[in-house]
Amino acid sequence: MLMRIRYLSILAVALVLLAGSVPLGAAPGDPTPGLAVIKLAGDLSEGPGGGESLLGSPTESFKAKLDRIARARKDKNVKALYVQIEGLDGSWGKVHELRSALAEFRKSGKKAYAYLEDAATMDYLVAAACDEVSMPESGLLQLTGVRVELSFYKDLLDKVGLQADMMQMGDFKGAGETYTRARISPENRQQWEAVVDDFWNLLADSIASSRQQKGLTPQKVKDIINAGPFTAKQALELGLIDRLTYPEANQKRLLTENGDKLALLKDYGKEKKESPDLSNPLNLLKLLNPPREGKLSAKPKIAIIYASGEIVTGKGGMSLLGGNTVGSTTLIEAIRKAEEEPTVKAIVLRVDSPGGSALASDLIWNEIVQCKKPVVASMSDVAASGGYYISMGARKIFAEPGTITGSIGVVGGKIVVGGAFERVGINTEVISRGANSGVMSMTTPFTESERKAMRTYMEDTYGQFLDKAVAGRNKAGQKFTRASLEKLAGGRIWTGRQAKELGLIDELGTLEDAIGAAKEMAGLNRTEELELLQLPRSRSFLDSLLDSSGDASLSLPRQLQPRVPGLSRQLRAVEGLLRLNGEPVWAIVPYHFDVK
Repeated sequence: MLMRIRYLSILAVALVLLAGSVPLGAAPGDPTPGLAVIKLAGDLSEGPGGGESLLGSPTESFKAKLDRIARARKDKNVKALYVQIEGLDGSWGKVHELRSALAEFRKSGKKAYAYLEDAATMDYLVAAACDEVSMPESGLLQLTGVRVELSFYKDLLDKVGLQADMMQMGDFKGAGETYTRARISPENRQQWEAVVDDFWNLLADSIASSRQQKGLTPQKVKDIINAGPFTAKQALELGLIDRLTYPEANQKRLLTENGDKLALLKDYGKEKKESPDLSNPLNLLKLLNPPREGKLSAKPKIAIIYASGEIVTGKGGMSLLGGNTVGSTTLIEAIRKAEEEPTVKAIVLRVDSPGGSALASDLIWNEIVQCKKPVVASMSDVAASGGYYISMGARKIFAEPGTITGSIGVVGGKIVVGGAFERVGINTEVISRGANSGVMSMTTPFTESERKAMRTYMEDTYGQFLDKAVAGRNKAGQKFTRASLEKLAGGRIWTGRQAKELGLIDELGTLEDAIGAAKEMAGLNRTEELELLQLPRSRSFLDSLLDSSGDASLSLPRQLQPRVPGLSRQLRAVEGLLRLNGEPVWAIVPYHFDVK
């Protein structure tokens, strides 16, 4: 009966996917001179390809968006770029990467135009990197500053009879206190205050550099933001935007302003998705389980290996509640594939992870340091704790100015459910031998003996983290001792700019910068165009639906996020807690912080 329901579910969702399969946009290289239109909206997923969701077709990856901008820059028939920006779901790292891509486009001598309607801070930061920013008269610019929201669940756990029994290595390691405190600790507040200060300065510096023709300085930008949000008319008067117009009129104007009359190249460079012939039932199977990757060419390649999401042991993929997981087994297989493939000359590890299992992080780190080929790490929005752990095995680390990194420390513990069981009438009797037999039992808190044993294990794990970080940094050319690194560790987080000053990373730069460095390490020309092998391979819809491990499944909060903002963040926080409850020690930053 259950199998019948499962296969009926496959059929039902397949029909929804088929309904959404429509041809998309103009391909790059269209011989007609034109205005390339690219829409930047919603999720900015890291990976070879966006994951499939329950109610729609596969999403476009962040790398694919960057590639489309790069194609427009190189395409001689593209005379200008029109970027429509709407509700970007990304943080400082990815936003800076988009700004860099637009800056490279403008260096080609072509103009870039941005159009906004209801724009938040991240939307505006990307738009400001263009030559001109337009809004309709009724538009709203929600440029209001920097805000970090941290959630704490102790009171909720108390109400349902649960107890978080946690220990941490490092005064600043705040991941555990998310469940043990109702309010932020002084140490955690101190580190987030420093991060927000740097983000505040980064915001003002970025806008001022983009709008300097309007006479804006960083201090003027801060003064302006303190009066936000703004109507479109106010934004125009303040020099934040350049024109009040509606999209149709704006596009019509641009088609005639850039030399000869241009064609409108909608969805420029976006991969087309053809509608399959439903009269052939085999097409349904092809949709559910796309063909496996073909044979690789003999041309030299750079492998990009994505570590996006919470780090777990075993296989990774898309989680039930909408986030991605980095499975140690999955990532190790990808690293080995790149290492063994003769056409791959170097590896770039792209990290967008708050960490997770300390064991899984160490297994991935070990595989990286065993590589004979050059490995360069490229940090996205977040590469902290376990995300930093796996990065420190690389020969060189790149980060964005706004990347959240560091958090060298560990936290361990468990969620005790005995009180909740008693509330619903479940009583547990224990018969045991061994002083520490209940160390990972979810029924009772740690005894003093169990707590001592756990702390010893955590101290050893923290020591390994420190020693391996020192070795990695010194190998990269930095000069660290364990004592000097301990001053920067203790679980403390840093922005990319701060980490660069402290020597925790090597360079501030984009994914393309990291790829260029990898080429040079492999003895290749930095500017040489090479094929990219992106790993691990995206799982098909059928793989995800039938996976019995539970590591990969369907995405639900992506459908709820537009209707209930913030819900997916809270749901993933609960999911992350449940997933890591079986792990004795975690290397993770609070998974449910939100930087705006």
